[in-house]
Amino acid sequence: MARHSGNRPVDGPELRVGVRVLVRRSAGADLTGEVVEDYAAVTDPGGGGHAWAPVHRWAVALDDGRLVFAGTEDLTIDPGSYRSAPNPNPNPNSAPGSSV
Repeated sequence: MARHSGNRPVDGPELRVGVRVLVRRSAGADLTGEVVEDYAAVTDPGGGGHAWAPVHRWAVALDDGRLVFAGTEDLTIDPGSYRSAPNPNPNPNSAPGSSV
């Protein structure tokens, strides 16, 4: 999981295609976008890449239209991207079906 995963709830989404993320770079502000591809098969040992040009696991479509590639350690799931389910019983002190 991402290095900054402590910033998200335990029951939040896992890092996968379709999840909104923050991309952390060494310089500049965090960028936001959506994971569009997972290249895990290519990043496994013996899967490809070079020491001078390492393959990054995740392709992220940024909100500004750019496509970037990042390693898991560079991503954090965007805390604003997931919502809790609505409460089916907003008044827990009343019995279902009764009016208060």
